[in-house]
Amino acid sequence: MDTKVATPKASKNNDSVFGSHTDSGRRNFLKTAAAASAFMIVPRHVLGGPAYIAPSDKINIAAVGVNGKGRTDIQSTMHENIYALCDIDDTKMADMLNRDWTAPFREKAKRYRDYREMLENEPEIDAVLISTPDHMHAPIAARAMDLGKHLFVQKPLCHTVEEARFLARRSRETNIVSQMGNQGHAEEGARLINELVADGALGTVSEVHCWTNRPVWPQGIARPEGSDVVPASLDWDLWLGAAPHRPYLKDRYHDFNWRGWLDFGTGVVGDMGAHIIDHPYWALGLGLPEKVSASSTRWGGDFETFPIASKIHFEFPAIANRAAVKMTWYDGGLLPERPEFLENGRQMGDNDGGALIVGDKNTLMHGVYGREPRLIPEINHLEYQKPAKTMARSPGIYQEWIDAIKDRSKMTTSNFDYAGQLTETMLLGNIAVLRASEHTVLEYDGANRRFTNDTEANAHLDKVYRVGYGLV
Repeated sequence: MDTKVATPKASKNNDSVFGSHTDSGRRNFLKTAAAASAFMIVPRHVLGGPAYIAPSDKINIAAVGVNGKGRTDIQSTMHENIYALCDIDDTKMADMLNRDWTAPFREKAKRYRDYREMLENEPEIDAVLISTPDHMHAPIAARAMDLGKHLFVQKPLCHTVEEARFLARRSRETNIVSQMGNQGHAEEGARLINELVADGALGTVSEVHCWTNRPVWPQGIARPEGSDVVPASLDWDLWLGAAPHRPYLKDRYHDFNWRGWLDFGTGVVGDMGAHIIDHPYWALGLGLPEKVSASSTRWGGDFETFPIASKIHFEFPAIANRAAVKMTWYDGGLLPERPEFLENGRQMGDNDGGALIVGDKNTLMHGVYGREPRLIPEINHLEYQKPAKTMARSPGIYQEWIDAIKDRSKMTTSNFDYAGQLTETMLLGNIAVLRASEHTVLEYDGANRRFTNDTEANAHLDKVYRVGYGLV
């Protein structure tokens, strides 16, 4: 998104690695060690090595964002130790803590508004859940990784292409366990899609179609005028974080309608691509596209949101074991052409969207999250011998992450390396939408992270951050 403002990136010079807690020998040790080093990964057990956690121990988890998916994240990991909670909205925090299921950690979990203060003051934190608007994923993750915290970041991974590259690179440098929260990636359907493709059920795949019923939030609109009084329970400046300042307006941005705004969200493909594109992307090993183009409903001028509907074309080059693939994304009610061999009256995908993976032998159709994958027509699916289960099954997107933290021989499958490329691909689609009026097929040099035929498009690959909320 092009959210440049005339402010420099934040400096790390005033970043404090540890807080002032002195109520245990472990904290005293860590505080002393911090004085001797500007950078240190906090070990769970000092003698166990960097980021070590004994399998018998519970992980100390902090959550940034406790509403919506943040609440799901907390519920799904509370069999470990929910150590700290952070949200800019006291009302959302109270609402979450008033629910019966929060009783095990309601009183003991530390509470914060500012994620920076939480990370500085709580060296006992081992891992962080991040479920905020998209524009704050990378700044929070960057600060947490600098302190050696394992990360679970809700989809989409980040807000810009440069952030996707940064998060993947930094996760390797800090040796943390990373996972993006696209839960369908861990489900049975995702593995069956991989196995059907690998088994040759589709033959040579040359095209993919993905669609969704979103948006279900405002898009194709200009910035509203006026402002409202910021509630005392809400820190509006912290909510804006990395984004340029704008007045608070009740229900216009916080707490749900931010997805369509360029400053805060990544639109429809950012929201749902991780649940739909993910499956053909993984099964076919698509990597980064070499060409991207788009068309959309009217928008532009004073508009600061994505359009009501768009259609995005991605072209992936052939590699040694796969033909070139053209993938088309549809949103806002648009759909691909209905396959002539799909039974009359049968729905494409499910109510929220789906995908068609088209081969020269068969076509595979699945719903959102990769659910209900079927060869079509149904007779083809029934007659095809189900392939062997060649892929390890996942215990779930959250447990996969927790297991890998406790046993570093295990792997997460939606880690920042994989999730970074998937997210980068989706964000390239958004840039094509932003440049659609130029009627240009964008040519992308993934190795050098640049468009080779559109200088203005390159301006959307990165952004400038408000002071105090940068990546470094």
